[in-house]
Amino acid sequence: MGKMENFGNLALIGAKEFLTFRLGEEEYGIDILKVQEIRGYENPTRIANAPAFIKGVVNLRGVIVPIVDMRLKFNCASAEYNSFTVVIVLNVGGRVVGMVVDSVSDVLELQNENVKPAPELSSAIDAAFIMGLGSVGERMLILLDIEHLMHSPDMCLTDGQAAA
Repeated sequence: MGKMENFGNLALIGAKEFLTFRLGEEEYGIDILKVQEIRGYENPTRIANAPAFIKGVVNLRGVIVPIVDMRLKFNCASAEYNSFTVVIVLNVGGRVVGMVVDSVSDVLELQNENVKPAPELSSAIDAAFIMGLGSVGERMLILLDIEHLMHSPDMCLTDGQAAA
């Protein structure tokens, strides 16, 4: 078992793989183990009175999946739907959720020494949802605690109870 380091929400043992994606100018990373699949964007069925960032739902092989546009959730300047727009289908706490992003980059393995705690800043993203900042060469990744984020009460996806 490798050395364990703890950065607030981030506990890494040795190395961890992250799927990287873009929202506007920023590059983010999420735990690859939470990713079920990556799909092209298709117009979801709108749900009345849902927050603007919840685009609606799609039927994914018999499972009704809510679609969250992270660009709207994180107040990005624009949220265009084009051939690069993708939906990352996540399995978080036994719930399947689709997350719209500008584009998917790649899968990166980050070692402990390449991850730093996130600074305390006021931003569109609550610091509780940022696991840390990863650096790979010149790239800086904002590592999201996607399970915590998707279970937060303001996402309107669950009753606010975090999965065990």
